[in-house]
Amino acid sequence: MILELKDVQAYYDKSHILNGVNLSVEEGTSVCLLGRNGVGKSTTMKTIMGMLNPKEHCKTEGSITFNGKELVGMQSHAIARLGIAYVPQGRHIFPTLTTEENLRVAARKGVDGSDKWNLESVYKFFPRLEERKDSKGDKLSGGEKQMLAVARGLMQNPKMMLLDEITEGLAPIIVDQLAVMVQNLLAEGVTILIAEQNVKFATKVSSDCYILERGAVVHHQATQDLSEETRKQYLGL
Repeated sequence: MILELKDVQAYYDKSHILNGVNLSVEEGTSVCLLGRNGVGKSTTMKTIMGMLNPKEHCKTEGSITFNGKELVGMQSHAIARLGIAYVPQGRHIFPTLTTEENLRVAARKGVDGSDKWNLESVYKFFPRLEERKDSKGDKLSGGEKQMLAVARGLMQNPKMMLLDEITEGLAPIIVDQLAVMVQNLLAEGVTILIAEQNVKFATKVSSDCYILERGAVVHHQATQDLSEETRKQYLGL
């Protein structure tokens, strides 16, 4: 397993958000986290990335290992340098920088020294971004901003990407384009963990799924075996 969470507990001050989360991701696969709004999907992503800062009265307990290395207690920048790229909910690109400047600021070689993802390869993968390379971040469309957020993650040459609600607020045609993008990333050997409310999108691009409820995993199975009954029971679909 490239990523494994064991009995992970997460707290925001006195609020207990994650209640013993267990999940694992095999290298080269795509796994999705599903669940209604507020069940802990984004908190799970932030916990993996070490973003629950004790100075803000946050706390993480349990074990999170990436390539066999314990992440709990590590700082976010150190976790990123192990080979995890995080694409946060809300995109968070730099609005006053151009598309290309947004990409260049994130560029670095992978932990193994690889430079597979650079401006040339990213533009080949996202031709629309090359067309808009001189446009400021705040002038891009929602779909272009999301592509840029993912592309910026790729510029880190990661072993794994965490994609948090990347379809939020986007038109169906753009969501379909993102689905193709994720499938192409998998073909390129990128391991992916997705947190999503868009069940159609998430199940289309993942092989394994975990459903969260009240901060705990209540269901886990192969995505292709996810029944309508299970969807209705846990997701209200």
